[in-house]
Amino acid sequence: MPRLEPLARGLQRVTAQALGPYQSAVVRIGFAATWLLFLLRELPHRNELYGPDGPWGWDMARQVIAENDAFTVLMWSDAQLWFQLVYGFAMLTSALLLLGWRTRTMSVLFMIGVLSLQNRSIFMGDGGDNVIHLMAIYLVFTRCGQVWSLDARRRTRARAEGGDRVGPALWGVLGLALALVTGMGELGWFWLLLFWGLWASQGLWWAAGRHAPRGPQRLLLDVVANLVHNAALLVIMVEACLIYATAGWYKIQGSRWQDGTAVYYPLNLDYFSPWPALSELLSSHGVMIMIITYGTVIVQVAFPFTLLNRRVKNVLLTLMICEHAVIAVVLGLPFFSLAMIAADAVFLPTSFLRRLGTWAARARGALSARLPLSRLSRGSRPARVPAGPQTAPQGGRSAQGGAEHARVGFGA
Repeated sequence: MPRLEPLARGLQRVTAQALGPYQSAVVRIGFAATWLLFLLRELPHRNELYGPDGPWGWDMARQVIAENDAFTVLMWSDAQLWFQLVYGFAMLTSALLLLGWRTRTMSVLFMIGVLSLQNRSIFMGDGGDNVIHLMAIYLVFTRCGQVWSLDARRRTRARAEGGDRVGPALWGVLGLALALVTGMGELGWFWLLLFWGLWASQGLWWAAGRHAPRGPQRLLLDVVANLVHNAALLVIMVEACLIYATAGWYKIQGSRWQDGTAVYYPLNLDYFSPWPALSELLSSHGVMIMIITYGTVIVQVAFPFTLLNRRVKNVLLTLMICEHAVIAVVLGLPFFSLAMIAADAVFLPTSFLRRLGTWAARARGALSARLPLSRLSRGSRPARVPAGPQTAPQGGRSAQGGAEHARVGFGA
């Protein structure tokens, strides 16, 4: 029996709580921000990338999707207005997921926006788009709004103010929309089961929380949600390890990676040289090229094995994040690098993320405390200004109130 105690403690921990709340929040923020920034940058070229003006025509896309059963709402109509609405919908859901507003619902809508655009033009993506594609699906099954979200602040206020009215109304509207789409026959059986299952589970969650907040029904739903979240978080970690492991082992088989010259060639391609002077400076140092080439392979191959040692893992994780930052600047691949950094964030230590949240809360508190002062300086002076020692307590209370507001906004 003593041998079963570690297993029992592990099962209790996995079912009793959603692990990695800060890591899942960073992954949510990272991928939502990456996709939103990409859509904003490509806003002038959206018709050529995913719309009716692109080289991958609507008829060709419909033929391919009929064979692979990929999901995209852009195949429901070839109208220009429908495409513009879907593109705007993708940007809106990305922004709301970034802020953490109704994260359970927004994660599903975010996935719909990502899959709709990417599956419409399958030859427009790169490695970063593939990562976003996968992570958008995984985020649906995580409880990624526990911290650093508007949902966390709303839960704090709901305990004092009462129930929630927006959630049931949003649930009802989405149910009507899903019923309409089902009647149109645009969804396959897999997507029908998935969307209706998610919609029904959200309704059960709300009903159990309202009528039996401490009953066995709510406890069972909590256990299932924690299990699904922890399993999805594990899948995200495994996915990141597979990306680096396969990339590293494929590099080992390449002759250019074996002789240490692989990094030299992309630095001399115009497509990957947004800063020609910087690329030329790096490519002119043969020793530096060799170190970067071999170092990249070593870090990617070794990273999955370093998860057994926290300190070594943190060192390699820092090196990989720095490497992606360099790739974003030197090779001109910002969104690929942001996607990979967001995937790497799942391995960041909780203590570091908490300190990061504290720094952000202090910065926000200081900013909110300074804004009233700047507005006052631009406006007219008040009729009477308290003098003497009364001015200091007022300023202290203002700063304290701003810091408290920031703490609630980023609260756990």
